[in-house]
Amino acid sequence: MRAEYREEPCRSALNAVKGMAFKWSLNPYMGCVHQCTFCYVRAFERRADRPFDDRYGRAIRVKTNVVKVLRRELARASWDGETVVVGAATDPYQPAEGRYRLTRGCLAAFAEARNPFSIITRGPLIVRDVDVLVEAARRADVSVTFSVPTVDMEVWRKTEPGTAPPRQRLRALSRLVEAGVKASVGMAPLLPGISDRPEQLAEVVRAARDAGACGIWANVLFLRPGTREHFLENLARDWPEELDRYERLYAGRAYLGAEETKPRRAAVAELAREVGIADRRRLKLAPPAESEQLALAV
Repeated sequence: MRAEYREEPCRSALNAVKGMAFKWSLNPYMGCVHQCTFCYVRAFERRADRPFDDRYGRAIRVKTNVVKVLRRELARASWDGETVVVGAATDPYQPAEGRYRLTRGCLAAFAEARNPFSIITRGPLIVRDVDVLVEAARRADVSVTFSVPTVDMEVWRKTEPGTAPPRQRLRALSRLVEAGVKASVGMAPLLPGISDRPEQLAEVVRAARDAGACGIWANVLFLRPGTREHFLENLARDWPEELDRYERLYAGRAYLGAEETKPRRAAVAELAREVGIADRRRLKLAPPAESEQLALAV
């Protein structure tokens, strides 16, 4: 898919987040060329009256001044150094980053400010920035999550058409772990009846262990309006036999109940215990203890 890149300055870099497990996010780009059929951001685009169907990702906003704005915000006396999630609404290592290098600049700003951050990505391009990640991890808490919901090539091709192959992401994870950066795998979203068979889950968990993943977690697909329409349209094309199942499972709700989600998460957790997924880094980069930091400051 050919995307249009719109270079536009931003007024703010850090975004306050509500209703999620983190309080702050940063997205150097808005829009994503990955074209994942299940992308939850489509729901936000629909609410904002922007394209959420196949047109989503055809226009990418490039926040040309985001690094400068971020440095200014991190330097404010009112900023208390909370963890920032990079890539909550768009992949910070989508192809545009190869040209604009905004994510790299933001990571350098976090490192300079000794501010903790975590990254969510499907982009192997992150290995380009291993030097910045290493420096940042020596100064603050840093973690990376590679989204690898499946290693089934058919499922990947049909549901994540614009992304790098799953095992390429895992090779990138290995590079980061070898350098001492904490990197884990997020198996999300699991697709009922499509990517959650026991043998499929086991294959991902084993591949994550072999790559050196420091941890692994899983979550099941949720379908808010905007994502729902697009996903079901693609489902009807690629797995028509599953359409009835999904219409029943998600009838009147966006999130599945515990009876559906808990067994799948528990299965992944048990597999992780069986194969021994843990933080096995030979070099574990970490910031100095608080007393050392105070001494350095003095």
